[in-house]
Amino acid sequence: MATVSSFESLAHPSRSDHRQFHELFVPTYLASSDEARRQAVAALSQCAAVPEATSLFIAREPIEIAAIFLTRSAALSPRLLMEILHTASPAHARAIECRDDLSPQMIERLVDLHRQHRSRGPVTVDPAATEARRLAREDELREELKALVRAQAPAETGPIGLVAIGEVHLALIVRFARAGETGMFCVALADALGSSQWLSERILLDVSGLQLATTLVALGAPAEDSAMMLSRLYPHLAEAAEAARGESRAAALVADLGRAACIERVESWRRADAYTYAGQPLAPANSDAGQTDADRRDGESRRRAAQGKRQAGRGRAFARQGGHQ
Repeated sequence: MATVSSFESLAHPSRSDHRQFHELFVPTYLASSDEARRQAVAALSQCAAVPEATSLFIAREPIEIAAIFLTRSAALSPRLLMEILHTASPAHARAIECRDDLSPQMIERLVDLHRQHRSRGPVTVDPAATEARRLAREDELREELKALVRAQAPAETGPIGLVAIGEVHLALIVRFARAGETGMFCVALADALGSSQWLSERILLDVSGLQLATTLVALGAPAEDSAMMLSRLYPHLAEAAEAARGESRAAALVADLGRAACIERVESWRRADAYTYAGQPLAPANSDAGQTDADRRDGESRRRAAQGKRQAGRGRAFARQGGHQ
């Protein structure tokens, strides 16, 4: 999802961006669970521009994953749809039939496919029946998306334990920090934390850099990479700390933090984030001896704000980061 979100944030992706996204998307997709694949395809179905190679790849996936993309994606041109129909299964053809932008040539091709796949004889496309099927399919897809959202929401018992950052996530946050792309940095960091994007945004709002340093140490990011990211995102941390130590303030900040204490602190943030995102009340203050007063005030603010906030469009989340660079 971090890969997809990063691509979605590009206003005008170049040909090189398309190629790089496809090269990264396919192996990541193949290594993911079916649920993660559905989420990624559902997100891409809302993108106006998707690489042709990626579109063809998704369109040939099993219908339970490809249906929403075939039905709704504006990135599928008539030419691509005709190409897909040459090898489409009956289920894939029915998904395409639910589109509301079918050209006369597409309708003729669909009629031919009906004749080939049905033994009852020639079948014509009934506009009323097509509209009824489209509406029914939209209802089914809406229920599928609701189920995906419910499955993605954290359980009432809270998030699973914090896992050390993997190579892919580390490469992404290093790249985005180096480029000063704070919006995409937040997306990748939230994915690494297994939290909402709101938590990663709040972490970056701490201009001292302490919260981000705490997070990076808790995730087990290499000290050198952590110091570089802190220096890029908070320029004042790039200054020399002490002449005797010969290191930047960012490096000194990372070196002074113990990982056990950082993990405990980040876990308390994640628990508060999980309760807020799931719409549950925050745990009592005495349930987390490691929380500070600031943490509890933080959590209370999240609870109040959660009533009117649900991770709005990714574009708006990216835009909110513009002033933090």
